Amino acid sequence: MMRQMRNNTKWIMLVTAFAFVGLMVFQWGMDITGRSGLSIGEIGSVNGTPVMYDSFNQTYRSIFDQTQASQEDPVTSQQIADIEDAAWDEVVNQVLIRQELTRRGIVVTNEELLNAARFSPPPEFQVNPAFQTDGVFDIQKYQTFLASPTVDDLMLLQLEAYYRDVIPRSKLLRQVSADLYVTDAALWDEYRDRNERISVRYLALNPAQRVDDATISVTPEEIRDYYEDHEDEFALPAQVTVRAVILDKTPTPEDTLAMADIAAELRQEILDGSEFDDMLLRPGVGVGSGELGWFTRERWPVEFSDAAFSTPPGELTAPIRTSFGYHLIEVQDQAEDSVQARHILVPFARSEESELDLLTMADSLEALGESRPLSDAALALNLAVETTYLSSDFAFVAGAGQVGEGSDWAFEEALVGDVSPVYETRQAFYMLELVEIREEGAISLADATTSIEQSVRGEKKVQEAKGEGDEIVAQLRAGETLDGIAEAKGLEVQTAGPYARMDFVPGIGRLNAAVGAGFGLNIGEVSAAVEADNNIFIIELAEYFGADSTAFDVDRLVLRDQLLGAAQQTRLQDWLQGLREVARIIDRRDEVLNVDPADAQQQLPLVF
Repeated sequence: MMRQMRNNTKWIMLVTAFAFVGLMVFQWGMDITGRSGLSIGEIGSVNGTPVMYDSFNQTYRSIFDQTQASQEDPVTSQQIADIEDAAWDEVVNQVLIRQELTRRGIVVTNEELLNAARFSPPPEFQVNPAFQTDGVFDIQKYQTFLASPTVDDLMLLQLEAYYRDVIPRSKLLRQVSADLYVTDAALWDEYRDRNERISVRYLALNPAQRVDDATISVTPEEIRDYYEDHEDEFALPAQVTVRAVILDKTPTPEDTLAMADIAAELRQEILDGSEFDDMLLRPGVGVGSGELGWFTRERWPVEFSDAAFSTPPGELTAPIRTSFGYHLIEVQDQAEDSVQARHILVPFARSEESELDLLTMADSLEALGESRPLSDAALALNLAVETTYLSSDFAFVAGAGQVGEGSDWAFEEALVGDVSPVYETRQAFYMLELVEIREEGAISLADATTSIEQSVRGEKKVQEAKGEGDEIVAQLRAGETLDGIAEAKGLEVQTAGPYARMDFVPGIGRLNAAVGAGFGLNIGEVSAAVEADNNIFIIELAEYFGADSTAFDVDRLVLRDQLLGAAQQTRLQDWLQGLREVARIIDRRDEVLNVDPADAQQQLPLVF
C-alpha cells in the first residue's frame, strides 16, 4: 500500500513541479513538430528578458499532450500551429508574472512553506484515493504520509519548488484583486436571478407577418443615410480566391463494413467463451466501452435504447449501428424505466489499409504539386478541384473546416499561381492554389442598396408592429382581456414557463427584454409592448415562484466563492493583457524555429 502510495505521489509531484517530459526525439533527430531536436537557445524576449526555447518547448509539450489526451485522432498540423501560439502566449505571460513578482518584491518565507505543505496540499494530492476516506480528502492521511520515511529528499524538494512557485503567485493575485468584494446584496441578486421563476401568458406580434410590404416605402435618402451610418457593415476584408483539393478523412463504405465485421467477430468470440472485459483491450474497440451503469431511454440513440430495452438480462445483442459506430450490448439488469448494461463500441474509423492509402495519396499530391499546377496534379490522381474563397477573418473550406494554415499561406506567403504544401485538419488533408488576391475595401452603395432596403423596411415593420402593440396595451389597461383582444385580432395567447431570467424560453428567446419583462410585473399585470429579436411581445404574469431565502443562507458562502473566483480570473486576465500592451515583446519564432536543419547544425551548438 505504502509503495503504491509513494509511486503515485512521486508521479504527482513530477506533474505539480512542472517537470515536463523532454523532447520526443526520433531516430532521425526530429520531434513531433518536424523540427530539429537541437537546443536552439533564445526565441524571443519580454522587456529584455530572454524567452528560451527549452521553456517554450516544455509548455508546448504540456499543451500538446493535453490536446492529444482529449481526442482519439492524432493532433493535426492546424492544431499544432494553434498549440504553438498558445504555448508562446503562456510563456510570455509567465515571464511577465515573474517580472512583476520581482518588481513588487513578493517572496515566500520558510514558515509559509511549512504551513502550506502541512495544510494546503496540491490539488493532485487531494484527489488521490490514497489520501481519501470514504471518497473525501483526509488531511491526517496526507500529514502521516509527509512524516513517513517513504518521503525522500527529492520529493520534498519538488514539493518545496511547487510552493515557491504557487505561493508568490497567490500573493500577486490577491494584490491584483484586493479591491474585489461581493456584497450580500449582489449575492442575493445573483441567487435570485438564478432561482426566481415565473410563468407567463403572452402575445407575439411578428412584424414580418403582420405588416404588408406594400404598406412600407423606403426612399433613396433613407438608403444613403443607412449606408453612411453603418460603414462597418459594408467593410470587406481582404479576400483570396483559391483552388482546393480535399482528401476527406471520413471512413469509406468499405471501412464501415470492416468495422461491422470486427464487431461481429468480437461478438462471436464472447459467445464462444471469451471474457467480455478481455474484448475491451482489442484493437478497434473505442473509448467509452465498458460499464454503462443504469440508464434511461433518453440517454442513448433510439437504435441503442431499443436494443437494450428489448434484450433479456444476461444476453448479448447483435451489432447495433448508431452514429457512433457498432455496439455490442450486454444487458445486466432491467427495471421498468431503466436498464443496467455494458457495451463494446467499434467506432467508425478507417482501416489500416485505408489510412495508408489516404496518406499515400496525400504524399503523392504534395509531390506533384511541387512541380505543376494544382489542376494537373489533381488530374494525375483523379481528384476533384474546387474553387473557393477565403477572407482574412474567415478561413473555412467546405469539407476541410477551418483552414488557418492554408489561409496564412495564401495571405502571407504565396504569389498568384503558387501551390501550397498539403495541410491537415481534423476532417481532411487539403492543398491550395492561389488564383487571385483582393485587398480589403467596402461594398459600394449600389451593391448594398438591396440589402439596405430590406433592413430599413424591416426596421419600419418593427415600429409598425410596436405601434399596434402599444394600442393593445392601452386596451388591456382599459379593462379588456388578453384572450378577447387575441380573438379579435387573430392572435394566439401563448404560454411559457416556469423559467428563470437566464433560461432559454421557447417562443420568446434568451437573455432579452421580453424574458426579463415578466419579472417586473405583479400577477395578472401586463407589460408594455416589448421589442426583442425583431419581434414585439406583450407579457402577462401568470405565476410567480420566489427565490428561497433559507436556501440562499445555506448556499451563500459557496456562491460568494464562485462569484469572487470568476471576478478574480477576469481581473487577472485584464491585468495580464494590460501588461502585454505596454511590454516590449519580441517574437523570433518564425526566424528561429523554421531554420533549415542543415543550417542549424552549422550555426548552433549541440547541447547534450
